[in-house]
Amino acid sequence: RLAPSLKRLHLSRRLLERVTGVSERRWWSPGTSSDDAAIEAGAKALAESGVDPSQIGLLINTSVTRRNLEPSVAVKIHHGLGLPSSAVNFDLANACLGFVNGMTLAANMIDAGQIKYALIVAGEDAQPTQETTFRRLNDPEATREDYLREFATLTLGCGAAAAVVGPANAHPASHRILGGVSRAGTEHHELCDGGPDGMFTDTKGQLDGGLELVVTAWHEAHADGWNWSSMDRYVTHQVSNSYTNAIIKAVNLARDRVPITFPKWGNVGPASLPMTLAQESMSLSAGDRVQCMGVGSGLNTTRMELAW
Repeated sequence: RLAPSLKRLHLSRRLLERVTGVSERRWWSPGTSSDDAAIEAGAKALAESGVDPSQIGLLINTSVTRRNLEPSVAVKIHHGLGLPSSAVNFDLANACLGFVNGMTLAANMIDAGQIKYALIVAGEDAQPTQETTFRRLNDPEATREDYLREFATLTLGCGAAAAVVGPANAHPASHRILGGVSRAGTEHHELCDGGPDGMFTDTKGQLDGGLELVVTAWHEAHADGWNWSSMDRYVTHQVSNSYTNAIIKAVNLARDRVPITFPKWGNVGPASLPMTLAQESMSLSAGDRVQCMGVGSGLNTTRMELAW
């Protein structure tokens, strides 16, 4: 799609793969929306958990993708899943951290006795934004600098994920959310500006600021009594080679315990982390310690520990 522009600017057709490590991405089949995908993922999660839809007291849609600002995307998903009228439903938007934030919020509401079960979903569709970006970068006036500003858009992929969260005392053999830490670096809120027309990013600034925030959160968490130096798996938000390598080096993680899915799926926004966790679940054993970690535009970071 970008061949004319790449040729005119003397850029390699494998530029994306060489710079980011992304060699494949996915688009939905024609006629499939991100809302439909979130409904399908939610239905699958409910079926596999054994929790009846009538027991769900909370639905949180954490998708970045939304075709409308009002009403919430959650209302269509709530209806599509046949959830009860008593189930609170809303959208929670926090860039790529939304899914983990949704799990944390659901866990707190369960602990407070407000609900018994929650369903967290995310469905992402990168195609409309990428189509717009392709047209803009193929304009005869487009420059190498334009490519740099919009490069992150080209890494995006489509996907969906869902998780059912419930009370630990009712499911003693299930995985557990043990807690974690979050830190904000909102002085960096102008480094990424994303919307339907494209995503414009200061890639280096985003990486440097995010890395500083990750390291700070890591050391402060250890000072508060967490010990994450020897987890069985570190499941990160999936961005690129440079992002992953920088985090591994900064906090001295065991590389073979950091699963990577972005070469095949690209950056699927808040669905990236749970999609990667779902893939890893086949190789995890009861008792394994898993850390979910990521940085979202803004900047914000969250690290959550799970007991498998």
